[in-house]
Amino acid sequence: MKTMELNQAEVKNFRAPDEVREFPMGRMELINIGGATVGRATLQPGWRWADSVKPIAKTDSCEAAHFQYHVSGVLRVRMDDGTEFDCGPGDISTLPPGHDAWVLGDDPVVVVDFQRHDGLRQVPWMKPGPLRGWAERANDSGI
Repeated sequence: MKTMELNQAEVKNFRAPDEVREFPMGRMELINIGGATVGRATLQPGWRWADSVKPIAKTDSCEAAHFQYHVSGVLRVRMDDGTEFDCGPGDISTLPPGHDAWVLGDDPVVVVDFQRHDGLRQVPWMKPGPLRGWAERANDSGI
């Protein structure tokens, strides 16, 4: 297993992200720091992975793993096995590949998603390059 060495201090802020990606009913701000990517997703009421991302990813469910801190709003998650649960402010979640998710209620959901750069699967919208072509990049990397 690869280990990451931190040999310098870094401070970055979402007020000046390295990259911003917009997608239907949502936005992802990305910061590359310490050998990892940290993304802040803002998902508007009515957002659902199956409606906003599935047509782009061309998979039946989200095949990316997530490690997230939930800042605001309520996100309902349904795993491929049918298990459902809600994540709200202050929750920390890990989601394996194979899920759908959607915003509950009238408040936007804000989550901070942490992705390592050590060969583990990454969220397609966090991969370098234009928003178009997620499916191609995901297929190239085995996601």
